[in-house]
Parts: sequence; structure tokens; C-alpha cells
Amino acid sequence: MTREERTMGEFLPLLLIASVLTILLSCGLKAFYSLWWKPKALEKKLKKQGIKGNPYRLLYGDMKDEIRAIKEAWSKPITLTHQIVPRVAPFAYHTVQKYGKTSLMWVGTTPRVILWDPEMIREVLLDKLGRFQKQRLNPLVLLLTRGVSTLKGEEWTKRRRVITPAFHLEKLKGMVPAFLTSCVDLIKRWQNLTSTGGSCELDIWPEFQNLTGDVISRTAFGSSYEEGKKIFELQKEQAVLVMEAARAPYMPGFRFLPTAKNRRRMNIDREIKTMLKNMIDKKLNSMKMGGSLGTDLLGLLLQLSNDNDQKNYRITIDEVIEECKLFYFAGQETTSAWLTWTMILLSIHPDWQQRAREEVMKICGKNTPDFESVGHFKIVTMILYEVLRLYPPLTSLFRHAIKKTKLGEFTIPAGTDVWLPAILIHHDREFWGEDAEEFNPQRFSEGVSRASKVQNAFFPFGGGPRICLGQSFAAIEAKMALATILQHFSFELSPSYAHAPYTIITLQPQFGAHIILHQLLY
Repeated sequence: MTREERTMGEFLPLLLIASVLTILLSCGLKAFYSLWWKPKALEKKLKKQGIKGNPYRLLYGDMKDEIRAIKEAWSKPITLTHQIVPRVAPFAYHTVQKYGKTSLMWVGTTPRVILWDPEMIREVLLDKLGRFQKQRLNPLVLLLTRGVSTLKGEEWTKRRRVITPAFHLEKLKGMVPAFLTSCVDLIKRWQNLTSTGGSCELDIWPEFQNLTGDVISRTAFGSSYEEGKKIFELQKEQAVLVMEAARAPYMPGFRFLPTAKNRRRMNIDREIKTMLKNMIDKKLNSMKMGGSLGTDLLGLLLQLSNDNDQKNYRITIDEVIEECKLFYFAGQETTSAWLTWTMILLSIHPDWQQRAREEVMKICGKNTPDFESVGHFKIVTMILYEVLRLYPPLTSLFRHAIKKTKLGEFTIPAGTDVWLPAILIHHDREFWGEDAEEFNPQRFSEGVSRASKVQNAFFPFGGGPRICLGQSFAAIEAKMALATILQHFSFELSPSYAHAPYTIITLQPQFGAHIILHQLLY
């Protein structure tokens, strides 16, 4: 061995050690930047402007405290009151009480600014300059759906444009017979339950989940609830699992660890996709046999998937499946929660229940409501708006600042989340008056724009370009369901009802919604 070779042999281990140390140093610096330096720098910028909150704590931020607050708040029901914010969003409520309305929370390493000014919220929702994006989601959360609501940028713009025609007024008008079929089936079931003594006790929360599931199945997929029942059940289980994942810091690669809950999340995802793929295959096979794809949402999406015109936007079968997952979940959960809280509030306030019934009987008589008649409901509409104000199905919206942004007197640095807390804004006396936490549909008697003291204080469906596509669909469905129920039943709270609103994606009754139905005999 030559001297040069011996020297090289001695040098190579040193070179290897130096390389390893360089990599470790680089990783360490990146970890230090992400886990400490960047959060502390953002915290300093926000606190300089008077946006205060708990000091940043390594990795977890406020997440452990928030979980603790939620467990305590949800451990028992509350008295029969509409002052639900301390139970629904306990940590945010206490943060605001301590640090002021515009304050700071920590979601892991990310600062989250609570925005309280309706004009700032409007600016974020409109976002004409592209400064905000949808909140970055934990990959495990995306197992619930990767549909249009989770997309960003150009991909969102194209998908949204493609899906929008399915929710045009004429399309919705054509869905009314399906709405009615589902509502009539519900009434018949309840009439059977009350046929013996004229009354019965019933948990309406699962009843409305069945109803809205049936509506969404018929109008979006051309099937009935029974066919989609397993999908709904799995989506509901998945929602609980992804909410649990969302309340813990996500470590890169964690989703691939074969923990019991990760395995269950993945198995549910595969099961749902398989069932939806089977539904799609049935549609496509029907088309091959000379049938049509139909005019429902699934048919529309499959037409786009099969469009060979490259000028048009095409989506893959996998993307069709993700949109179906979104529609199955969002179409069922939001409206079922809305109807459930409506019947609870009308049980608490029988005077408004009677006023709504009188209006329905005046407009419809004994005839089933139709598209024209629901457009004339004023009192019913006022009631439904007031329920959305006090018990919004989606209690919060989130956005992520990708650029430094001026909002009112504040400058929001890039890398910061902003929280648009509908549940807090909707209950604020400054915007709604001293009776803000009372049920008073009369405040909507002159429409949404004049209901509050300031503009933009009511946003149950979001706002701006990303406003909920299905809001008109949900409103027609809710009006028709409520009207048919009022025609046939009166109702009151059961003594077994426990008032316990809480959030599993949507605002739900934790211990069910037990009421006593009384069949009306004319």
C-alpha cells in the first residue's frame, strides 16, 4: 500500500464523520428554526402590536391546555340556556376573557390570531389579493375528504367552477320532489310511532341524520339512504378520529405508523372508497348499456371525468370519489345539526313554534310544501336564521396568511393562522344587542343585513369566493322538513333532555336531542 493510499484510508473516516456531523448540524438548525426561533419571532411581532396570549411553549403550544379545557367543559351538561360559548369553545372563551377580543392562541408551533372585527373577517373571506389560503391540514384530517373545500389556488378555482352548476336554482328546483319524498317518509315513520297514544318520546338527532342522509343520497347519487347508510356510518366514525388527530401536533411520517387508530383511519378510508367506486362503476355500466349518467351530482362529475375535450377541465375517478366523500359528509351533518337545534329551540320557545305553524298552515294548508311555497315563508326563515346565529353548524373558519397582511390596525405576519370565530361573533352583545344570547327571531324580520348593529357579523356559511356551495340546498331542505313537521306535529322537550352542545366537526347535541312528539289531528 502506497503512502498516498494509507493517507486516503485515514482521511475517509474523518470525511464520513464530518459529513454526518454536517447533516446533523443542518437538521438541528432546521429543527431549532421551526420549533423555536420562528414561533418566537412571530410571537414578538404580534405582541408588539398588542395581540397577546399565552407565551409559546415548545412543540405543543396551547394544545394540551385546550384539550384539558374541552374535557372539563364537556364532562357534564349545562343549564337550559343559549349561553353556550363557554362549553362549545372553552379555551378560546377563556383566552378572550384574559387577553382581549383580538388575542393569540398556539396550535402547536403556529400562532393563531382570533379576529373579532367583522370588517377584518370580511376582508379575509373576500381576500382579493390572495394573501390567505385555507388552513394547512394535518394529513390524517384529509382522510375525511380531499374535496373542493380543501383545495387551494388554481386547482380550487377549476373544481369550484365545475361543481357550481349543480347548485343553480333550476337544479335545486328539480330536486324538490326528492326532498319531499324523504320528508314524507319521515312523517309516516313518526305517525306510526305516535299512532297508539298520539305521543311518543324520540331522539331527533339520529332521525335528522337519517333524513338528510336520504336527501343527499337521492339528490346527489340517485340512490336511497339504505344504500349509502354504511358510508354515512363510516364517515361519522372517521370524523371523530380525525378531530382527535387535529387536536395533537402532527409529526411528519406519523400517519404511516401502524398504531391502532391509524390502522382504523386507513381501513375506513379504503372501505369508503371501495363502496363509492362500486356506485360509480354501476353508473358507468348503466351508461354503457345505453342508459344516461343522470342529472345528479355524481352524474355531473362523471360526465366531466369522461369528457375527452381537452379544453374542458377533467377530473379523475379518484377526485370524483373525494368530492362524493365531501358531499356525503357535509350534506348530511350540517343540515341535520341545523334541524335538530331548530326543533330544540322551538320546543323551548313554544310561542315561536305556534307562530311558525300558523304561517305554514296559512301558506300551504294541508298540502305538502313545494318550491314556490317555501319562498313565501317569512317567520320560518327568521327562525332558521336565528338558530344559525345561536347554534351555527360550523362554529369556526380558519385561514393561513401566506403573505404579510395589513388588517385594520394590525399587521399579520406570513406563517400565521387567523381564526374567524362565528360562535363568538354571533353571541357578541356589541354586535347583536343586550339580548344577544336570547332566542329572538324577530331580529331577522328585515333580513340578514339589518339584523345586527354592524355589517358582516353573521356568516354561518362563510363568505367571499369560498362561501358554502350548498347553502341554498340546505336552506330549501331545512324549510321543507320543518314545514312538513309543523303541519303534523307539535313538540316539547323531554324531561330526559340534557343540554350539551359540542363540536365533532359540526355543532351537535352530545347526549342526543330527546323531545316528545304530539301528533296533530285535524
